[in-house]
Amino acid sequence: MRMFEAENVHSFYGGAHVLQGVELHVPEGTLVALLGRNGVGKTSFIRSVAGMAPPVVRAGSVRYRGQELLGKPSYQIASLGIGLVPQGRHIFRSLTVVENLIMAARGSRSGDQPAGAPWNLNRVWAVFPRLAERQRNRGSDLSGGEQQMLAIARALMTNPSLLLMDEPSEGLAPVIVQQLRDQMLMLKEDGLSMLLVEQQLGLALAVADDVYILDKGTVVYHGSPGELRSSPDIMHRYLGV
Repeated sequence: MRMFEAENVHSFYGGAHVLQGVELHVPEGTLVALLGRNGVGKTSFIRSVAGMAPPVVRAGSVRYRGQELLGKPSYQIASLGIGLVPQGRHIFRSLTVVENLIMAARGSRSGDQPAGAPWNLNRVWAVFPRLAERQRNRGSDLSGGEQQMLAIARALMTNPSLLLMDEPSEGLAPVIVQQLRDQMLMLKEDGLSMLLVEQQLGLALAVADDVYILDKGTVVYHGSPGELRSSPDIMHRYLGV
């Protein structure tokens, strides 16, 4: 069953046509990775899906469990059960870890049971023990890796059924990326559906069930991680590896 479907999405920054007919599907309970070089439209796609302007979506359809998202404000999209881990983290630096988490907390939407047990502070501490240790620290006191953990945990506190993650490994040390991989695998085991935008190919292929590659605003590849590993020409042409 497809939880999320984007069909023929065209988005613009002013006169710049940044997404040119993007099509992408996230089946229930899977992690789908969207890959590509810098500047090809990955973050623009996440912003388009989440109702964040710019860019402006001028054509296409984005459906979540059959409900059209285009035209809805971002707060309504979030209320449907879609969580967002934005590029750059955007935590509240003047608030403590606990305050960042509590302000995002909400129960599941009526009729929408999120994957696994409900997310609350105790469950966050179990999955992110470092945040438990730093719970009284302000966001500005955290390391980059701790801030990323907080951004993910904050999104989970909304009890989403679909989690959008935009470049979660950006700027992180390899040991923290390994922890991030383990946490994403744990979330996937719980049945949480995820759409991951990522630059680190190794991380994406380790966690994804399905892979799309974006180039110049268009999907140029769709396949399994294993199929992509067996296509070095595709990886070299579109990912530079």
